[in-house]
Amino acid sequence: MTETPIQCLADFATLRTAPELNPDQRERLRPTLADAMASFEWFTVGIMAPSKAIALNALRSLEISLSWEAMTIEDDAEDVGPVFLKANQSNGLIRIRVEHGLGEGILISGHSNIPEQTGMTWGPLPLDFFA
Repeated sequence: MTETPIQCLADFATLRTAPELNPDQRERLRPTLADAMASFEWFTVGIMAPSKAIALNALRSLEISLSWEAMTIEDDAEDVGPVFLKANQSNGLIRIRVEHGLGEGILISGHSNIPEQTGMTWGPLPLDFFA
């Protein structure tokens, strides 16, 4: 992770990997993220992590923190290595694949059932942001 002065959610947009956040930054960003997410019906989550276990732990912490139903693994990586986890709240499914060359962090994309409402993506947030 990199050290970057993060003041608002928009500051994450240019990052390739999640920055280190101090407790004050986390405290300011959590309600801002909750407010931003409130206008969307469902979400997809992308997690870039050094292992499958770390990615799943980050997802499960997010699900608990946001009071989401636990999603089910549909496609699982068997190889050891860095992974990209994609979770779709709409269908409740998780796919995990080994992928090298990624940064680290959580990406959350909001989606709407209203065609005129465009989606929004936040992150990369630290892997322990919801812990």
